[in-house]
Amino acid sequence: MNVPSPEQGADLQVREVRRITWIGMIANILLAGFKIIAGGIGHSQAVVADGVHTISDCTTDLVVLVGVGYWTAPPDQNHPYGHRRIETLVTAFIGLALALAAVGVGYHALTSLKVEHSRTPDVIALAAALVSILTKEILYHWNVRVGKRVISPAVIANAWHHRADGFSSVPVALAVGGAMFLPGWYFLDQIGAVLVSLFILRAAWKIGWPALMELADLGADPEVCEEIERISVDTGGVLEVHKCRTRHVGYGLQVDLHVLVKPDLTVREGHRISGKVKHRLMKKMPQVVDVIIHLEPVEEEPPASGREKP
Repeated sequence: MNVPSPEQGADLQVREVRRITWIGMIANILLAGFKIIAGGIGHSQAVVADGVHTISDCTTDLVVLVGVGYWTAPPDQNHPYGHRRIETLVTAFIGLALALAAVGVGYHALTSLKVEHSRTPDVIALAAALVSILTKEILYHWNVRVGKRVISPAVIANAWHHRADGFSSVPVALAVGGAMFLPGWYFLDQIGAVLVSLFILRAAWKIGWPALMELADLGADPEVCEEIERISVDTGGVLEVHKCRTRHVGYGLQVDLHVLVKPDLTVREGHRISGKVKHRLMKKMPQVVDVIIHLEPVEEEPPASGREKP
């Protein structure tokens, strides 16, 4: 089986990310146009406003389309560790955009809680809201699948933006339906919008907080560090490991590790052992993208464990 090189893998990721994002952007434009026209014909300001909100979603699509060409670029002189943090910034931006959208939806709902609909909407307005919910849910699942396949947090974050937009159409559908069949229940629009804003805020937190923690150099979970130490110490020639440090770079994990070996080893032998440790870590833990190993002589060799290391 042919294994793609890092450059080929990056090109494949760029193509996949751009393809799914273009699909979402075109769908947003068509859906926004349909909702604005349907809202105007169907006498529903809520549907028109929802269409304008969908147009604003194109902002995050543009951010992903532009950003993917940068965060997949190989390391260079000015960025020796690569450009993966750009994807983290994009993800944080999408989380912030979601939070602002949630605040806007909730604020508008609360300030217009007692405003009645001036005219009964038509069926086409309800149809536009339902089409929006269905389309956005399909885009959500599609983006999540692609995001997981190419390991792109930004695409997954954009998927949640699609779902958040679909959620925002739920109170619109309730408002239109309520106004059509129960004109006195106009307040369902505002109550539903407040609930939806809370869902969107929760999605924004799940997307934005991990990105912010990554920018703050939050290390991997203790279980991951324990696995790194276990794999390292099971490598032939390694007597002990300590000072395991990690940090996230995009979807990957950089590892900094101190490895203790026999004090009488040659530089060549020590280099061979450190190479084996790095190879084993990157093979057994796919999320590890780089390993820096500091060799140290052990002062007193620990007692034999009774088994031969590979």
